Amino acid sequence: MIFQIDKQNVFASDAGNGIDQNKQTIVLLHGSGLSHIVWSLTEQYLSNLNYNVLSLDLPGHGNSDGKCLSSIEQISDWIEKVFKKLNISEVTIIGHSQGCLEALEYSFRYPKKIKNLIFVGGSYKMPVNQDLIDLAEAGDDQAVKLMMKWSYENSKKFIGGNPVEKIINSPRDIREILAIDLIACNNYKNGSEALKNINCRTLCIFGELDKMINIEKGKKFASLIPNSKTDIIKNCGHMIMFEKAFEMREKISEFLKI
Repeated sequence: MIFQIDKQNVFASDAGNGIDQNKQTIVLLHGSGLSHIVWSLTEQYLSNLNYNVLSLDLPGHGNSDGKCLSSIEQISDWIEKVFKKLNISEVTIIGHSQGCLEALEYSFRYPKKIKNLIFVGGSYKMPVNQDLIDLAEAGDDQAVKLMMKWSYENSKKFIGGNPVEKIINSPRDIREILAIDLIACNNYKNGSEALKNINCRTLCIFGELDKMINIEKGKKFASLIPNSKTDIIKNCGHMIMFEKAFEMREKISEFLKI
């Protein structure tokens, strides 16, 4: 699906089904430097459960035009423009990593729109190592390798190579997309305040071996959300939707059925 926001083309993968106003809508938000592709094993599954499913490419990412937005707050307001454009009045948001910050800030700014929140490998703050930011701003591919070192469970092997390296695959991608996203995460400060305002059903999913959002940090995040549910996936790192896609999406479907 392609539509325009602020005179720029926006791409949202919709499992080929568009939007049925009689169905509940789920929106998937990708992490830093990534695109809708990360949700390929989740999107069709949820669509088959009779939901509208939209996997968004943020501006400058994937198939969406324009420059990357430089703050979580800007992205959250942009997401609201998307929902208005598509006439979405109530939504379940599933965010991964940076997408969790966006979902959190969106729920703070537009609480009446949120039916459910699902945080995958997320927290309310995501400070980024300055060395990683410096490498990304220089367009150095070591930035991707360093990020992955802190993302994946070490023994995990991917057939055909690391999927993240296939998305972030040029100095331009690193410099003009990944770097801006990492800085946006590092600069986001409203998470602790936004947590206090969550009043919808919430699920937090963490990877047992995640180095980026370790279990202690994840549990603290979840404990600050009233009446939230927490699932921990064993033998899994930060890239849960790649490493344990089938287990993750089953936990999501079970949560949504309640």
